[in-house]
Amino acid sequence: MSAHASSGETADAPRQHPGPPDAPLRVGLVGYGLAGSVFHAPLIAATDGLVLDTVVTRNEERRAAARAEHPGVRFAASPQELWERAGTPEAPDLIVIASPNRTHVPIATAALEAGLPVVVDKPIAGTAAGARGLAALADERGLLLSVFQNRRWDNDFRTLAGLLADGALGEVQRFESRFERWRPRPKGGWRESGDPEEIGGLLYDLGSHVVDQALTLFGPAVLVYAEADVRRPGAAADDDTFLALTHADGVRSHLYVSATTAQLGPRFRVLGQRAGYVKYGLDPQEADLRAGLRPAPGRPWGEEPEELWGRIGSGESPATGGGTPVRTLPGDYPAYYAAVADALRGRGPNPVTALQAAAALDVLEAARRSAREGVAVRLPHATPPHASDLSGV
Repeated sequence: MSAHASSGETADAPRQHPGPPDAPLRVGLVGYGLAGSVFHAPLIAATDGLVLDTVVTRNEERRAAARAEHPGVRFAASPQELWERAGTPEAPDLIVIASPNRTHVPIATAALEAGLPVVVDKPIAGTAAGARGLAALADERGLLLSVFQNRRWDNDFRTLAGLLADGALGEVQRFESRFERWRPRPKGGWRESGDPEEIGGLLYDLGSHVVDQALTLFGPAVLVYAEADVRRPGAAADDDTFLALTHADGVRSHLYVSATTAQLGPRFRVLGQRAGYVKYGLDPQEADLRAGLRPAPGRPWGEEPEELWGRIGSGESPATGGGTPVRTLPGDYPAYYAAVADALRGRGPNPVTALQAAAALDVLEAARRSAREGVAVRLPHATPPHASDLSGV
């Protein structure tokens, strides 16, 4: 497939966890809103070798919800309380930052300066420079700094990565990826804020996922064109955005993120010289987590019914049953935190590095400029920081 070698970010091999080899690693989770309660806390709790020790939130309703699902969890009113434990027997082994986007860089900086490894929800920062600054600090301190790009473990992405690795499509020419929703009325909140300091809007929200997936599969982008619109009455940030990337190897990625799509398109449409692959429907893991389902040993997770499997073929329309069904591999969000635990113990690499996140932010910044100025933006051709071995994806 078209993935490329790692940049060799030294934070891939951080200082190992100093405690007993079998002692569970204590996690301090900063934020218990949507990201903290639906994604991070359940996945941390489901990971062998990790324990959710402390949740940072002042909100009493969120504390009650966390206590109900995670009995015995402790609480802190501010991240500073976690830093104060550094160097003591009560020190957390990992800080997970699931707070609003604008807080990611200052909280991650403080954690690293306190000597604590960090996982940051995407986007790690509002700029590529901010992400690279954090990477440099983590490298200087010899600490793990990882970015929660969970959709590398989506069922459809894992399936497509396998097809590309097997050469089933031949040389890929065009990659279409859609992350579309039908939400005709804004929900409000910082994610839909027009304040640049909030780092809201779909470009940096869902766009962080589709760009990361495209770069992981096909390597660095050298040219970026984008259209970003505010469609819904009362909306303040982009809610209907399109990106066109030209990769260094010639693949073209067309990426759509939208909250205004009344009829949803295929999640993936990938066209190669030998065959194409078309897949409809979103990975079920987010919906299951929102519904209160949790991964557990021996319990099926991330599976989808056969009628949602994608199809591979040539000269045929999947809409009329053309092509051959391809079983969708199970989604595996738990694999991210399992890899983080292994990295902290020196048993494996950082699953998603800050430099990989910075490469995606280079594209997002170029897209923002392209949409604003109506021009295509050329990026310098650099060696991509993404690992070529996607066997664990």
